[in-house]
Amino acid sequence: MFADAGAAPSTTVAAAQVPFESMIGDWYRWVVTDGLSILLWVLGAAIVIRFIRWLAERYETRIEADFADSDMLVRTERSKHMRAVIQVVAWTSIVIVALVCGLKILGVLNVPVTSLVGPSAVIGAALGFGAQRVVQDILAGFFVVTEKQYGYGDVVDLAVTGGSNKQGTVEDVTLRVTRLRTSDGEVVTVPNGQIITATNLSKDWARAVVDVPIPSEADIACVTEILDQVGERFFEEERWHKFLLDAPAPLGITDLELESLTIRMVARTLPGQQFAVSRALRSRIVRALAAEGISVREVPTHTDPAPVGGSDEGGAR
Repeated sequence: MFADAGAAPSTTVAAAQVPFESMIGDWYRWVVTDGLSILLWVLGAAIVIRFIRWLAERYETRIEADFADSDMLVRTERSKHMRAVIQVVAWTSIVIVALVCGLKILGVLNVPVTSLVGPSAVIGAALGFGAQRVVQDILAGFFVVTEKQYGYGDVVDLAVTGGSNKQGTVEDVTLRVTRLRTSDGEVVTVPNGQIITATNLSKDWARAVVDVPIPSEADIACVTEILDQVGERFFEEERWHKFLLDAPAPLGITDLELESLTIRMVARTLPGQQFAVSRALRSRIVRALAAEGISVREVPTHTDPAPVGGSDEGGAR
């Protein structure tokens, strides 16, 4: 009797060990088969994505090196467009690799894709409202790239929803967002779907515009002749000649006030160089007019006529 009583626990332990060993065996078989397959798919996708990013970065580095080694002062439109295209292609390829990897993992887990049609439709309808803006951004970014509206290195002025404007140098263009670097060094990220109007300030060529405010009693013919001479001398300067496509020339009077008038001077420049040319041209104009005794100042307007000979504040524009 005692022998039978002592044999019962050992039989129970042995019986309990069999399912445990069977469970360990099933888990081990899954790890070395399906688990290993999932791991290989994840590692393969990660390697492919890393390779795609490496190719994109290498292409961008080569573009920058070609520009740095050349004697060009600005980037060509083709190079700017190709850099934007390579970013879009890399981003799209990464998304495709991730989707393929996800579908393969579902297949390894024996999850039929057809069974996900119903739930995915419900989830898609639920997320449709939230994803609508993302789809809008992607579609807008597609047309930005294909229509060559702007590219890397362009100076743009973007009118976005809400009535605000974002201006700066394009640092990155993807299907979803455009990143700008402002003159203050700030990085501004603008979703492509929120862009209403895109003004490219450095497409093919740019125009430097300088408004010269002078007192209304000044001799307009004399001022125009001085501006012509300043433009010719400025065009002949070796430092600025390479940035100019033609000599700066006055267009005539663009604004007429009671006590002042404005003469506009314009010049075509290489893309993105209009701001530096404008600043340098203003200093030449101020010195040339001051040498002739003509003050370059913007006389403020008043509701009541200002007394003759009164002191006015102003500055060169």
